[in-house]
This record gives sequence, structure tokens and C-alpha cells, in this order.
Amino acid sequence: MGKEKSKSAKILDRAKEFYGEKVEAISRQESKVKELLSGVVNKLSSLKTNSRIQKLIEPLTIFIRMVKAHFSGKHKMANTTLGLILLALFYFLSPIDFIPDFLGFFGFADDLSVILAVYAKVKDEIDDFLDWERTQL
Repeated sequence: MGKEKSKSAKILDRAKEFYGEKVEAISRQESKVKELLSGVVNKLSSLKTNSRIQKLIEPLTIFIRMVKAHFSGKHKMANTTLGLILLALFYFLSPIDFIPDFLGFFGFADDLSVILAVYAKVKDEIDDFLDWERTQL
């Protein structure tokens, strides 16, 4: 990456600037987190037949499981990881983002960028979670 930030990293930085305070407030209220998760699940359900957003589904479902495990106390994650994951979920759900979702696939390009940037940034914790999750089956 060098001095030049990737497009995904730039979009993630803008999302943090735009939504950071709101996400931080949400992260302190379990009921608000549950509302956020419910909204994401509903949006995913309405979009799951759209083949163009398939890349979003797996990371989002992992994020949802991680947040649920964190708040249930079964598998805690670092606060910074929680904040980034909630940011990605909030950004995906928000109708107000850098490229409006009503533009079809192009409208999800920025959502995908934020989600994949967060996924890459917290990959080690995701791997730890998935390892833990496999032992729970």
C-alpha cells in the first residue's frame, strides 16, 4: 500500500469520520446493537437473491455471529474490533452512504469496500472466532 492508501481504506476512513460517533454510542447499548443486527438480517434477507452482492453475505453473517457471541459473553472480542464490525454493519444498513444503494450493484460497491476493509483489518480475530465456533458444534 505504501504512502498511497487503497480505495477501500480511504472509504473506511471516511465511514469512520462520518459514522464513528454514532457507532460508538450504539456499541454501549445492547438493545441498539440488537436493532442493528435485526436490520442487517432483514436487509440481507431481502437481497439474498441478488447474485451481485454475494460477496457481502459471508462476511456480514460472520460479523453478526461475532457480535452475538460477544454480547452473550460466549466469545469476547477487542473493543476496537467490535467498533469496526459495528461500523461495517451500520454502513451496510444505512441508506445514507457515499454511493446510494438504489443504484443497484454500484450502490453496493462502497458497502462492499467498507465490509471487506473491516474484514481484512480484523482477520486474525475472525480466524480466532471461527476456530472457537468450530469447537462449539
